[in-house]
Amino acid sequence: MAEALPRRSPPLLEVRDLDVRYGEVRALAGVAFELARGETLALVGESGSGKSTLARTLAGLLPARGGSVRFDGVPLLRLRARAWRPLRRRIQLVFQDPAASLDPRLRVGAIVAEPLAIHRMLPRAARSARVAELLGQVGLVPAFAERWPHQLSGGERQRVGIARALATEPELLLLDEPVSSLDVSVQAQILNLLAELRERKGLAYLLIAHHLGVVRQLADRVAVLFAGRLVEEAPAERLFAAPLHPYTRALLAAAPRAEPGRLPASVPAAAGEAPPAQGGCAYRSRCPLAVARCAEEIPTRMARAPGHAVACHRAGEASAG
Repeated sequence: MAEALPRRSPPLLEVRDLDVRYGEVRALAGVAFELARGETLALVGESGSGKSTLARTLAGLLPARGGSVRFDGVPLLRLRARAWRPLRRRIQLVFQDPAASLDPRLRVGAIVAEPLAIHRMLPRAARSARVAELLGQVGLVPAFAERWPHQLSGGERQRVGIARALATEPELLLLDEPVSSLDVSVQAQILNLLAELRERKGLAYLLIAHHLGVVRQLADRVAVLFAGRLVEEAPAERLFAAPLHPYTRALLAAAPRAEPGRLPASVPAAAGEAPPAQGGCAYRSRCPLAVARCAEEIPTRMARAPGHAVACHRAGEASAG
């Protein structure tokens, strides 16, 4: 008798054909991916690609025109506010700008305790101890509870934002460019903290970033978003070693390197040179491999290797430069 294959656990988060619009402007088109428990999926793309729109849609802050989103099997997109409430404890958002995301009228202790009060998780008398515990988890001493946001550095503010997100004991953190406004040395500290918290608490992360260099140390998988469409998705190690889409290769070429000025041969057009083309492949106006078919037909995502999918008519040639 053949040995039974192990059953794959259902994903914690499942997104299918997500369509989000601002009026008639399509911000996300057909976005689809899965996220397992305890996994980190990095979503990478330039400004305006739809990354933050996706995070806010998953958090229930923006409506979707079509598609589906399931969290632990529960469909999210058309939930009423009352039904969303218990799910917000399990899905938390860490914002890009720690200064703007902290209420300047509240001390740090009150900011971190706010989710505990909103969700009625602890009696008032027990909240101070829980705040001190949360601050300790992000590397801050309990005395920080008495400080005001303006008295903190950028890295300290972001640690407070992470502590606030952890207060409800979530299973999924939506990290919306959590280090982009920080100095490079502080970025590394926050990424190390996030890695430690993931291991300790079994958290799943959707990590949103501008460029691939930021996510290298944290991501299990990477998805690349351009003009509202996912153009490539792969395990992180494979994507860094063998990117297939010209846009992914451009992002990699633009990332900071240990040897400044040394780039691989045949570097494709860098991100930001031209606006997305209308119709067909949105990247074709920048792409060194574009042909007539690219103007006529939107590429569909096709599997090129286990776990590695790309939406490019010339994906095989994109890796041969």
